[in-house]
Amino acid sequence: MDRRQFLATSAAATILPSLGAAKYYEHNLVAEPIVTSLVPGYDFKTEMLGFNGSFPGPEIRVRVGDPLKVNVRNNLDEGTAVHWHGIRLPNAMDGVPMLTQDIQEPYTTKSYEFVPPDAGTYWYHSHYNSQEQVARGLIGPLIVEEASQIDVDEDITVILSDWLMNNDGQLIEEFSDMHSVAHAGFMGNYARAIFSKTKIHMGDRVRLRLINAATNRIFPLKLSGVKGKIVALDGMALDTPRDFEDIIIAPAQRVDLIVDVSDKLIIDQLLRDGFFRLGELPIEGENLHRKVSPIEALPVSRKPKPSSPKRELELVMMGGAMGGAHGGDNIWSLNNISDMPAQPWRQFEKNEMVKIKLVNQTAFPHAMHLHGHHFYELSEDGEVGDFRDTTLIGARASQGILCCFDNPGNWMLHCHMLSHSMGGMKTWIKVG
Repeated sequence: MDRRQFLATSAAATILPSLGAAKYYEHNLVAEPIVTSLVPGYDFKTEMLGFNGSFPGPEIRVRVGDPLKVNVRNNLDEGTAVHWHGIRLPNAMDGVPMLTQDIQEPYTTKSYEFVPPDAGTYWYHSHYNSQEQVARGLIGPLIVEEASQIDVDEDITVILSDWLMNNDGQLIEEFSDMHSVAHAGFMGNYARAIFSKTKIHMGDRVRLRLINAATNRIFPLKLSGVKGKIVALDGMALDTPRDFEDIIIAPAQRVDLIVDVSDKLIIDQLLRDGFFRLGELPIEGENLHRKVSPIEALPVSRKPKPSSPKRELELVMMGGAMGGAHGGDNIWSLNNISDMPAQPWRQFEKNEMVKIKLVNQTAFPHAMHLHGHHFYELSEDGEVGDFRDTTLIGARASQGILCCFDNPGNWMLHCHMLSHSMGGMKTWIKVG
C-alpha cells in the first residue's frame, strides 16, 4: 500500500461518534522521505524525513480522556518506531524497540491506541536510530486539550530545533560523529522556531506551547513583544502561574505560556555575545474585544501526593570527554553500565514512592527523561518542586527527583541529548 492509498483509507484526522460525551480520534501518519523549504527566504529545498509529507509532522489534537488511535505507516527503507513523549500511557504503546515493541519494519503499518489521561503539550518522535531520525525530521506535536476551553484568543505551537547544513541547504549527516557524541552532542549550525500559525493581533491573549525537538541543543530563550506567565511544564499545569524573563528549555522539554501581545512576537536564542533570531510572528490588526484580566491557572492533572520514599537510590552519569574512566563499554554510562542492560536497573512495586539522586559526574549537561511517568524535582534541601518528565542536570551537578512508580511495565530512562543516549547513557526500569 502506498502513501496515497493509506491516507485515503480514512481521513488523516477522523472523529467518530461513540457512546456518551467522549469522541474517538483516529489519525494516519506516514513516515517518508520529504523535500521541504527548511530555511525561509532561500530558494533551496532540503531533503529530510517527515510525516505525511511535512516537517514537522501534522499536529495531532485530542481532548483529554478521549480515545486516540494513530496508524503509523513506515514508507522508509529502514525500520522505525514512534514514541508518544510525556504521555502516561499503557506500556505496550510506548514505542521503544526491543523493550515495548519490535522494530517497525519498512513498508508496514502499526497502530497505537491509548487514552491520554493528562491535558497538555506533548510530542511524538522516532525512537529508533533516533539520533538520526529525529535530526532528519521524524517529529510532530501532540496536543491534549483540556475538557473545558481555555480563555485565549490563539493557541500556537512552537517547534524549536536545529540542523547542521551545508551551503546548498542539505543536511550534513554526521549524526554519529564520535567527537560530537563524546562532547555536548551533534549540534546544528542553523536553528529555527516553527510556529503553527502565521500572525497574531495586537491585544491578543495567546497560549504558546514551546517544544524543544532538537536532538541535543539546550535553548536559552528571550521572548519580546509579549508579557505573561508560565502555566505548564512538560504538559503539567502549575498550581500557580509563574512570571518569566528568560526561559531555558532542554531537549524534549515543553513550556506552556499564556501571554498578552503588545507587539510582534520575537523569539531569540540567547548567546554568550548576543542573540540569534529564531523566529517571529507579525502583527496583523488589533483585537478590540479582549479585556485585560489576570492569567489564571490551568486545570491541574492527577498527580500522586508526595510522601516519604520507600527507597532512596543514586544514578550516576559517567563518561564523555574530560569525564574520566568508567566501567561501561561505550562513551557514556549510568552507574558504570553502558547501553540497555539485559536486566532492569531497578524493579519497583506498583505505586512505590522512590527518591532518586541523579548525579552528573561528567563535564556536560544531561536532560534525563523517564518514560511512562512524571516525577517531582527536588530542591537541594528536599523541597518538592515541579512535576516533569525530563529534568536538566548541569555539568558536575546533581538533581533529586521523587517518583511514584504507578504505571506498570518496562520503562526506559535515558539522556534526551540523543547523541548521549546513542553513546550509552540509557537504562530501563520495571514497575510491577
